[in-house]
Amino acid sequence: MQRRLSFVDKLICNADQALRTLVPTAANSIIPSPAEKKHHAELSEQEQKHIAGLMRINHTGEVCAQALYQGQALTAKLPEIREEMEQAAQEEIDHLVWCEERLNQLGSRTSLLNPIFYAASFSMGAAAGLVGDKWSLGFVAATEEQVCKHLSDHLQQLPEQDEKSRAILEQMLEDEAEHGSNALAAGGHEFSAPVKKLMTAMSKVMTQTTYRM
Repeated sequence: MQRRLSFVDKLICNADQALRTLVPTAANSIIPSPAEKKHHAELSEQEQKHIAGLMRINHTGEVCAQALYQGQALTAKLPEIREEMEQAAQEEIDHLVWCEERLNQLGSRTSLLNPIFYAASFSMGAAAGLVGDKWSLGFVAATEEQVCKHLSDHLQQLPEQDEKSRAILEQMLEDEAEHGSNALAAGGHEFSAPVKKLMTAMSKVMTQTTYRM
């Protein structure tokens, strides 16, 4: 019989997950990167720098997703919702690793601001879970909607020859859209347009800072 974790046990697990998320190369993906078999293109210095900025934004987005799901799993009331959050967090690990690998290939690094964004996202996730599972799931759906907008925009900005970054972002876009749909299907409350606009404004702060930092 599986032992039921206490609240303290869950906090320890969350601390471990935070370290795996924030420490470079600490996380391992289950699914290999879609970029592995793609052609390595010659990129100018300016193109390489811009792509690295985009991938850094996406990596930080995955850091925020990890924190959000972990925070929600900690305070979710229904066991099945908690399990769904934990499963989604595991799937996001693949995206996190893919982005980090691509950044390394581009001779760049992850954002220095990741610990701050992780802490903020974890707090928001935990608060959403305390309010209620339908609001927690609705927050996931609204967040994934924002992520999909960023990914679609970044795909348009990529140089035509950068097949590696494109393969990663296309797969991420497909997965994130599915996460959002699953959250609504599980009973998530769809947020109103004003709330989504506020979330868009907040996400701009993240993208503008992590592009260079």
